[in-house]
Amino acid sequence: MANLKSLAKDTAIYGLSSIVGRFLNYLLVPLYTHVISAANGGYGIVTNLYGYVALLLVILVFGMETTFFRFANNENERPNEVFSNAMLVIGTLVGIFLAIIFGGIEPISQWLGYSEHPEYIQIMASIVALDALQAIPFSFLRFQKRAIKFASLKLLFIILNISLNLLYFVVLGHTDVFYIFMLNLVCTSIITFFFLPELVKMKWQINMQLLRRMLSYSWPILILGIAGILNQTADKMIFPLIYPNHEEGVVELGVYGACVKVAMIMAMITQAFRYAYEPFVFAQSRDKDKNETYAIGMKYFLIFTLLAFLCVMAYLPMLKYLVGEDYWAGLRVIPIVMAAEIMMGIYFNLSFWYKLIDKTIYGAWFSIAGCLVLFAVNIIFIPKYSYMACAWGGFAGYGTAMTLSYIIGQRKNPINYPLKSMAIYVGITLLFFSIMQALPDSWSPILRMAINTVLVIAFIGHIIYHDLPLRNLPVIGKYFR
Repeated sequence: MANLKSLAKDTAIYGLSSIVGRFLNYLLVPLYTHVISAANGGYGIVTNLYGYVALLLVILVFGMETTFFRFANNENERPNEVFSNAMLVIGTLVGIFLAIIFGGIEPISQWLGYSEHPEYIQIMASIVALDALQAIPFSFLRFQKRAIKFASLKLLFIILNISLNLLYFVVLGHTDVFYIFMLNLVCTSIITFFFLPELVKMKWQINMQLLRRMLSYSWPILILGIAGILNQTADKMIFPLIYPNHEEGVVELGVYGACVKVAMIMAMITQAFRYAYEPFVFAQSRDKDKNETYAIGMKYFLIFTLLAFLCVMAYLPMLKYLVGEDYWAGLRVIPIVMAAEIMMGIYFNLSFWYKLIDKTIYGAWFSIAGCLVLFAVNIIFIPKYSYMACAWGGFAGYGTAMTLSYIIGQRKNPINYPLKSMAIYVGITLLFFSIMQALPDSWSPILRMAINTVLVIAFIGHIIYHDLPLRNLPVIGKYFR
């Protein structure tokens, strides 16, 4: 019982720090899009380079976070040796990476379209290098069950970053994207400093036999990680490279990147559900009724996210002020990107069939298939349809992975999902969304949001009547019996 209480406490701390951190970081979007004009393409540069950062971080970490936990929890291994080996791999990759970037900065910055600002590439390379070097120390904190320090450092970075951004962009009035990158580097460096005392005290022990086994375990995780991150960032990386005019492409990408941030409300909701649902699934894996439980869990996940979708669309006339007015042309991508996020969440729920039978190779194949579809849609249609191709590419990519996982999963580990009931919810959502979209723009935002509110309430009423009777809820349920 004590172990379960400790697990629950640590899970809450990790989850809260991650979700709160993402939300606080999300608040930088209104700041950037109100002080940086869409016309100069500044936010497009941010969107583009952070896409590369996400991919490079996965490559440099090389799957060593999961590998560290796998081997450090093996009673036959010494955690210090596992830590040392993991740091050796990442440190070597970081050294090679920095040598390539700083040694070839001119051709690299020219190829990426930033020949006039190679400092952007150098700063971002330094950031991703430090982030990679922090990965295993942060994992070691989790291994030692030091959840408070883990969460404190994560939140300290966010607080420092927001504070410095407010100082430079609001108080001092800067509008150059250079400061976005430089402030990130400063904050990342400060967090790295907090690990130095522990790194100095560490007894470094390299075990080459252990290293070979760790590398053998980590490379499939790396492939899966690359496929997964490309599904999220490929469009942002390739957009300026294939758009007919590079400078105009950066501007268009900035509009897309800003509006996608509004749609990322769905990503935060999905992540919150994941923190609660993932440990629950594995805890239920030996229950004879587990498949029925998974089916119900899938249904409630869909209901929850469809309600969130309708709420965002209902109050978009107000939520659009989260980004600057000159970015509003991209608001039309929001429903598409949110729908893609819902499918990504469904794919996550479907993924447990192969995780529970130790066939994670299926996850790699599904992710790669989705990634290939995403690339194809973007490469073919971006030159003609701009960022709308990015939105539909994500929709098609996640839809492919979701469909493949469902079809093959039903053959390997069939689960009787309540498809009819789920389809009714999807149908109602599409109907209400269509009504919201059909309301004339000439009507006042207040009137449109009032009508939208009625539709949201009707959706909630359907949920309560069919799937969540108030009498079954704790505390308030006694008033409805």
